[in-house]
Amino acid sequence: MLKLGVNIDHVATIREARYRGVITGEPDPVEAALTCEAAGAHGITAHLREDRRHIQDRDIFELQKRIKTRLNFEMANAPEIVAIALKLKPHIVCLVPERRQEVTTEGGLDVVRNERALLQTRKRMNAAGIEVSLFIGPDLDQIEASARIGAQFIELHTGAYAEHFSNKRRCKIELNRLIAGAKLAHKLGLQVNAGHGLNLENLPLLHRVPHLVELNIGHSIVSRAVFVGLRQAVKDFLAAMKNYKG
Repeated sequence: MLKLGVNIDHVATIREARYRGVITGEPDPVEAALTCEAAGAHGITAHLREDRRHIQDRDIFELQKRIKTRLNFEMANAPEIVAIALKLKPHIVCLVPERRQEVTTEGGLDVVRNERALLQTRKRMNAAGIEVSLFIGPDLDQIEASARIGAQFIELHTGAYAEHFSNKRRCKIELNRLIAGAKLAHKLGLQVNAGHGLNLENLPLLHRVPHLVELNIGHSIVSRAVFVGLRQAVKDFLAAMKNYKG
């Protein structure tokens, strides 16, 4: 069964637009996470950025305390955030690149160039009982490097696939890259998640990518929730995923 992890960063973004620097405010991303769980989501994803632009420290610790599914803690490989992760002890961390000017994470990690640093963080997380995922593009060299450092998961960046979905030729190229990447990762013993830019239009074609464990989706679920409500939005995505054969 293909699992759905709901990224609640965009709920926090809405809150911070009005309540930046205030301890309380709406909408509450923790309550949003609980609603997603009640609707059938298999996990919750949240990214504590170094600049704290959306998710705050209090959100992360409250999530770990209150959710009953799997917390996927997205994070930069930065000393302050690594220390928080080791204190938090989520089920899994997903190491992502982080640039201050971007609105959301726009690219994958360069594991090849940062292999030594990522290896050290992977060892520290695993020693604390935390699984490690690396957010990477469907590049074969990056996948091989991810296996070398001993990550348990990779999360394939589906942004290029989503961006070119309306162009049949480019979409086919990007889809084939994802398929090849997933096959190699599986062969090397890595578990495969995917995410970025996925929506109800482009998700069905993604079923052609083998060996997927979980999709992490945020923006499209939150934007759909404006019209149908958060619970129904989650259910709509679960319905679109249920025929995945792996």
